[in-house]
Amino acid sequence: MADAGHRSPTGRLGDPDVEARLARIDELLAGLDCAPGPTVRLAVEAVRLLTEVYGEALARVLERADEELARRLAEDELLGHLLVMHAIHPESAERRAARAVERLRPAVRERGGDVEWAGLDGSVARVRLSTGGGCGSGCGGGAGDVGEAVREAVRQAVLAAAPELTAVESVPDAADRRAAPAFVPLDALARRPSDPSGTREAV
Repeated sequence: MADAGHRSPTGRLGDPDVEARLARIDELLAGLDCAPGPTVRLAVEAVRLLTEVYGEALARVLERADEELARRLAEDELLGHLLVMHAIHPESAERRAARAVERLRPAVRERGGDVEWAGLDGSVARVRLSTGGGCGSGCGGGAGDVGEAVREAVRQAVLAAAPELTAVESVPDAADRRAAPAFVPLDALARRPSDPSGTREAV
């Protein structure tokens, strides 16, 4: 039974409490999957049927919602997660993934980098990611560790918002690209420019 102390005076759960309960549900379901016996199979089937009924209820809510209400429902983190889980989210995978990147952007900037949505390539999300050289206060790892942590955070956020996508790829940031120096043959450097009159300047 959920601890009433984690509820607000109105009986509502805050986002951290919702996340804790979702994590606990995952643990319990994983434990059920590993446990043998007919009672466990009945419990798993009950959970599956209950989930399907709740999914149908959400779908009916969306059918009766106008465009503005559907947008607000989809933008709520918990409701959005449930809509994705039941494959009834009204927004495209690209839009959901782009919003996830935008939500993560302030945290990436705090670490000295930046991230922005760059579009889809089939089922692969593409982002422009620069990890920068700093990692903010309290960072004990090197720049490489920070960059890998940021990449993983972006990947997880995008795939959580749009599980239909198969991967997340980073594309070069325009600010990181440097123009390659023009190639000048070595013999050209050794030759002196010719005098326009046809005579060479005396050395």
